Amino acid sequence: MSASSPPFSGRFEPADHPDWAGWHHWAGVDPFEDEVGPFYVKRDDEGVVTGFRPGPLNCNSHGSIHGGCMMTFADFSLFMIAGSDGQEVNGVTVAFNCEFVGPALPGQLLLARGELVKAGRSLVFARGLITADGKPAVAFSGTMMRAPAPPSH
Repeated sequence: MSASSPPFSGRFEPADHPDWAGWHHWAGVDPFEDEVGPFYVKRDDEGVVTGFRPGPLNCNSHGSIHGGCMMTFADFSLFMIAGSDGQEVNGVTVAFNCEFVGPALPGQLLLARGELVKAGRSLVFARGLITADGKPAVAFSGTMMRAPAPPSH
């Protein structure tokens, strides 16, 4: 798989911002995720990794990245990690857990890596860690229920 290939089979398009060369954007329809992000994904020597560089609009009243924003990035990352075995996972999140273990600030590079714990016929389990400029920020895990891919809008 080349650096310009999608991380796994699914609906991906190459990132159109030069800072994200070699990364991909999930091309499915998710207006909320698109508004909060953009979020990116690629596969490197260590596996699937997701990325996000939050800005001032992603902040809470304390000037750090809002927990809801971090949870949205973690949820995106769950589905990308779930696809690490080669195929996009379509579905919904039915359980989500997270611990905020450190701050994230606007402009920092947020990366998430994790592991696919189990992929069954109807449920998929994954977990991961978001880092902010290399320092732990959010530990997360979740369960996804498979569902048919929604029609394109």
